[in-house]
Parts: sequence; C-alpha cells; structure tokens
Amino acid sequence: MEVICRTPEGKLEVYLKGAPEVVVKMCSSSLDSGGGIRNLDETEQQELLNRHLSLAKKGERIIALAYRQIEELREYTGDFIFLGFIGIVDPPRPEAREAIAKCHTAGIKVVMITGDHPVTAESIAKDVGLANSGNLEIITGNELATLSRADLASRLKNPSIVFARTSPVQKLKIVQLFQAEGEIVTMTGDGVNDAPAIKNADMGVAMGSGTDVAREAADMVLLDDNFATIVNAVEEGRTVFDNIKKFIVYILASNIPEILPFIAFVLFALPLPMPVQLILAIDLGTDMLPAIALGKEKGEGDIMKRPPRAREEKLLTPPLLFTAYAVKGPVEAIAGFFCYFAVLFEGGWRFGEQLANNNPLYMQSITAFFSAVIICQIANVFASRTRYQSVFSMGLFSNRMVLIGIASEILILAFIIWNPSANLIFNTSPLDLRYLLIAVPFAILLLGIDELRKYLLRRNVSWVTRYLKW
Repeated sequence: MEVICRTPEGKLEVYLKGAPEVVVKMCSSSLDSGGGIRNLDETEQQELLNRHLSLAKKGERIIALAYRQIEELREYTGDFIFLGFIGIVDPPRPEAREAIAKCHTAGIKVVMITGDHPVTAESIAKDVGLANSGNLEIITGNELATLSRADLASRLKNPSIVFARTSPVQKLKIVQLFQAEGEIVTMTGDGVNDAPAIKNADMGVAMGSGTDVAREAADMVLLDDNFATIVNAVEEGRTVFDNIKKFIVYILASNIPEILPFIAFVLFALPLPMPVQLILAIDLGTDMLPAIALGKEKGEGDIMKRPPRAREEKLLTPPLLFTAYAVKGPVEAIAGFFCYFAVLFEGGWRFGEQLANNNPLYMQSITAFFSAVIICQIANVFASRTRYQSVFSMGLFSNRMVLIGIASEILILAFIIWNPSANLIFNTSPLDLRYLLIAVPFAILLLGIDELRKYLLRRNVSWVTRYLKW
C-alpha cells in the first residue's frame, strides 16, 4: 500500500508498506542507523529477506516499510529507500490447539487460509497442531493461480493444508474448490476481504470484532472471537441431533403395544386390551416428561470421535425405526399381553368370551396391560439415554430430569390404578401388586437387549451396525 504525503517544507513523499519480498525488491537503497542513505545491491537485498525469514519462522507477521521523495502524483514501483521491518506477534489462543485436535478426531478437516508469508503460516500451523512438517501441504497464492483443476483437486485431499499469501478472490476460489469436491465448508473471517468467501460458504462465520461487511455476510457471528466456540457448537449440534433420535426411538416404541391390542381385538375377538383413553394417558401423560428429559442428555463420550454424518442422512432412518418397532416395541407388547392374560385366566376367562366394559375382570386386565407398558417404558427411557455407550457408564444422576420423568410416570400410573376418580375416567381398577411385578422381568429384558445391541456396536459387528445403528 502506498500513501503520498506533503512535508512541512512542501515536498512530496510516498510511503510504502507491504510484503517484505515485494517491498525489498522495490528498494534501491536503505536508511542506516545513523540516518544516512546507502545503496542496496542484490546481496544486501537477499540478506534482508533472510532476516525476514528468520523472524517469520518464529511465527511473526512481518511488514516491510519504505519511502521515497517524488516530484509528481503518480504510482511508483521502484527506487524506494528501505526503512525496516515491523514484526507483529499475534499468538493463537491457548485453547486453539485443543479445538483443532477435537476437529481432527471428529473427522473435520481444518484448513488455514492467510495472507501471511508461507514460513509464518507454517510456524503458526505447527504451533496450533494443524500439522507436522511431514504431512503439511503449503499452497501459495501464486501456485493457486497456476495449478490446474486436477492438480488442485489432488492436493486438496491432503489432510493438512495451509494456503498462504492469498488474495480475497483466491479465498473465494478455495471455498468453491472444496464445495466442488463435495465438502461442506465453513469459512471464518473478520475483514472485508473475507466477505465473499464467507457469503459463499455453506456456513459463514464472522468474528464479533470484525467489520460490518463480514458480519452481514455471515450466517453466525462469534461474539468471543474464539475458534474453539465453533468446535463447541459442532459438539452441541451433534448432541442435539443424538437427543432428538433418542426422543423419537423412546416415543415410537410404545406405538407397538398401542396398535397390537386393536389388531388382536379385530382378528381374535379379544376384549380390547388397551382402550383409547389409556393410549392417550401414555402419549399425553406418562411419556411426556421422560421424552423431554432425553433432550437434556449430555453428549456421549464418543460424540466428537465419530465422522460427520452424510449430507443425505435423515433423522428417521431404517435402523431407528427397526429398533423402535421390531425390538423394543414387541417386548413391551409381549409384556402387556402377558399381564393382560394373566389377569383374565386367573379370573376364569376363556377364549371367545366377551366381557362388558364395566366388568371388574376386564377393568383389571386392561389396567394390567397399561401398567406393563409403563413399566417397560421406564426401562426404555433408561436404555434410550445412550446410542452406543452402555447406559450404566452415564451415571444415575447425570441427568436428573430423567429421574423426575420416571417419578412422574410412576405417580401417573399409581393415580390411574388406585384413585377412584381416575378409575371412573379411564375405566381402570385397583390392581394387585404382583401383577405389576410380573412386568419387571420384561423391562429388564428390554434393557438387556438394548445393552447387547450397544455392546455389539462397540465391537463393530457388521450386521448390527447395518441394521441397528441409529
């Protein structure tokens, strides 16, 4: 950058600042320590550039300064007097190294794009753990302009890349190159020159202290200007996505014991094991708080050790539906029917016999079915707290909302069974405690089956991963 100034004596002087390798080549002389001016030959220019490189290796950002006197207002490209270097130390935040390490384990590729000298960029990249000298790929702006599309695509596959001495147009080009390779690109920046790349990235992130143009172009603004915040946001996003799936698999599992009673009622002429009012009691009552509590779960230990999910991955996947409808749901339905028939047969009922809605035996039988489903759902909410890890590794009190949700289930169940007003509303009847205990082994079975599923997933058993990894 050149700036033309007029001195108090009325003379015109042009002051120059910029990249050392450019500025030094534009200088024919230098200012010595005594204030005198002496000529610069090629050897001395190279010596200045070597000094610049020694500073750059320390991670300093170097700007060269020069000036000359002029006679008229125009652009000048030579005969400058070299003044010196300014070394700027802008160390990375201490947490940047840990954040980049998290990205690597999470399958997220971190690429540095900077206008700094390649040596400075390499030093900073090593300092933050972006790469070591063995696998670091450094591409300069000049190389970027000359490489073919095929060569660029090949070099972009390197896990550790630094782009140095890049222009604003080249930053945009880099974003577009990664997108063309099918990558989902997040671009961060703070200056006006970063705005085009931020705007065109899949996710644009601007620093809170950045320019208005950068903030307007961004999808997200970091108020603390901290790269680690982006990584924390990724972790939080993965946790939320996991928790939504946990919520869904928990809710869907109870659909099977709600649907099968109607099928049995139609096909086998059984007294309806689960009337509508009890289905509503589950969907709008007992399931509500536990499902909400699953949304409060912390991320599992491997949450940032998994690769990013595919762009086309849906929330409702076949393995999730299979787990809910073909694994957990049937166990709950079997538990319900077992308790239902236990009450009926003990009361002297025979197949084909119809029971009136106000028949005490029928009221007890549907109460037993309902109770078995609730007891299994209590086991299900525990099982659904994790997708891959053992639920026993999470700690009983790590999510107190789950315990509150389970307590609400038990209270609602007790209210519906033993409260006379609730008996009238739901057509239920007080139930002997032994019929509740009958359902407990099925709840333990449900929890055990899901723990086995998670164990086999952690062992990378292929068919379990294919059909039961949700």
